[in-house]
Formats: sequence, structure tokens, C-alpha cells
Amino acid sequence: MKKYEIAALGKQELVNKITELEDRLADLNFYKVIEPPQNPMVFRNSRRDIARMKTQLQKIEEDEAKNS
Repeated sequence: MKKYEIAALGKQELVNKITELEDRLADLNFYKVIEPPQNPMVFRNSRRDIARMKTQLQKIEEDEAKNS
């Protein structure tokens, strides 16, 4: 996902997407043992997307804490 796509998501959407991507990454790691992936860049991109989303979620939580 691009940065502007992540920035447009709300807090609950981010939490759902993070959970979804972490599950997908776990599945990919499981199937990697059985059969090598066709595109190994999927692992790196998934980890980076998760990190971007967690960063955005942290920013949202900090903003909520400041406003409270």
C-alpha cells in the first residue's frame, strides 16, 4: 500500500488491515517451507506495509492522547 492510502484509513480499519496482513505473512511463511514462493519480494513488502500501518496507528493514538 502507498503512504497516502494508509493515511486515509481510520483507526479501526488500520487495526483490521494489520491483523489481516500479519495472518497473510504467517501463511506465506508456512507455505514457504512446502514450496518456494514465486515472488520472494512479497515477504519484504508485507513486513514494510505492516510497519507503515503500525506507525500510522501510533500517530493517530498520539494525536488522540494530545486532544484528550
